[in-house]
Amino acid sequence: MPSATDPVVWEFEAIGAPWRLDVHPGRESAGGTDADRVAVDERIAQFDRDWSRFRDDSRIAAIARTPGQHSLAADAGPLMRHLRELYEVTNGRVNPLVGRSLEQLGYDATYRLTPAGDPIAAPAWDDAIALTKDGGDGALALDTASPVVLDVGAAGKGYLVDLVAELLLERGAAGAVVDGSGDLRAAGEASIRVGLENPANSELVVGVVELAAGRALAASAPNRRAWGPGLHHLVDAMTGRPLALDVIATWAVADSALVADGAATALFLGEPTEIAERLGVEYVRMHADGRLEASPGWEGELFR
Repeated sequence: MPSATDPVVWEFEAIGAPWRLDVHPGRESAGGTDADRVAVDERIAQFDRDWSRFRDDSRIAAIARTPGQHSLAADAGPLMRHLRELYEVTNGRVNPLVGRSLEQLGYDATYRLTPAGDPIAAPAWDDAIALTKDGGDGALALDTASPVVLDVGAAGKGYLVDLVAELLLERGAAGAVVDGSGDLRAAGEASIRVGLENPANSELVVGVVELAAGRALAASAPNRRAWGPGLHHLVDAMTGRPLALDVIATWAVADSALVADGAATALFLGEPTEIAERLGVEYVRMHADGRLEASPGWEGELFR
């Protein structure tokens, strides 16, 4: 029988991926209640309505249909600013305007999973969109000259992991480990030891790292979202083509899952030292020949 100090564990599917939450109750057993679980479900559902390009009623779908000014979610600022950083540090190769490119490759709202023709490069950020304040409550707005398909997958799930972790702390949890299928945050008093999964064999790890409270880890690999030979989610926005990969997996540790997630994506497409310095992350990259490359400040153990 679990004790009052044991974490409450929730496992579920959300936004197309398996999640696990280990919630450490606070004083008077606050945190980990049925009401907290409902609040988490509602927060994830709201994020999906705000950012999914796979549903007709989302803000993203409205932006894809109609040019002009569109109000973004009230908490859009950190995500959009980080996406801009990723765009700059990779010289445009990571770009939230890559949605149309992914649709062309078959990764669309109907999950067609068959390319519709030659790859389509994403438009340049400054040519296609501008971030402003809307005329209402001062929320961030997106101005578009023509319809565009946003895809925030480079960092969106990490941001949602942060939002869920912060929600649990606000509701009285002493700590929580939020694992959004590769994007992981240890919040409050929680910490965790994490294995770095070998993308060639999910039963093996290539290293381990300790995540202290307040730290986050994100992992990325092409096999996590692949739908055909040479077809996967790691797309170079400058060409619209999936990467032919020498690097087959990345891991990044940062102070937020948002930054860790974005860095893990960028590490396939940009210069790793520049990414680490600009974003404030430590990283590991695994090459196709099995070689592991780590940043100088990486504190985990690698099995070379």
